[in-house]
Amino acid sequence: MCGKQGKKIVPQALVSGFHRFRELYYEKDPALFRDELMHGQNPKVAVVACSDSRVDPAIILQTEPGDIFTVRNVAALVPPCEHDGHYHGTSAALEYAVTVLKVEHVIIIGHSHCGGVAAMVRKQEEGACSGGFVATWTDLLREARDRALSREPTLAGEDLVRASERQAVQLSLDNLRTFPFVHEAETEGRLTLHGWYLDIVSGELLAWDDGSGQFVPL
Repeated sequence: MCGKQGKKIVPQALVSGFHRFRELYYEKDPALFRDELMHGQNPKVAVVACSDSRVDPAIILQTEPGDIFTVRNVAALVPPCEHDGHYHGTSAALEYAVTVLKVEHVIIIGHSHCGGVAAMVRKQEEGACSGGFVATWTDLLREARDRALSREPTLAGEDLVRASERQAVQLSLDNLRTFPFVHEAETEGRLTLHGWYLDIVSGELLAWDDGSGQFVPL
């Protein structure tokens, strides 16, 4: 939809949101940006979250500007480490977070009703998936589905998708450890890895617990 001069109309809700942001941060706490954040960032936590509009980590975790370094992609997926000369946006962001920003925690946040995981499951069952880039990216999640079925072979439909979503979090944690800089930092005690799962229906946030071998409420 365009105006008389052919310019696209900016959604007013977003403009109003920006003005509220200015009132909350720039006007109430101008030093945050003018004296602190202008000189760089120093987050202690990096978050890998889904691109899904319903699961913005800054809103879910109620963080302030500068608190978290966020990497978002389809299905909150961490791919395995690959040195093939291709473009690896998620891997580059993680490298920057761990080696330059020296974050102390990396948190993978998966979520229920994830379209990326559902697309992968549909492709495995029906042999088709819309979108070439999406299909290729979510192929990395096939192992999550395989792990879910190895634990419960009778899973199907939405139950299989839910189980695959949880397994995807664990798969991304495993893939994180294939990066030498992550493995080194974790081994030396400078970095802690976390796997979380958000149920967007119940509003419950779960964390993977190595001791019990399951997700437990936070």
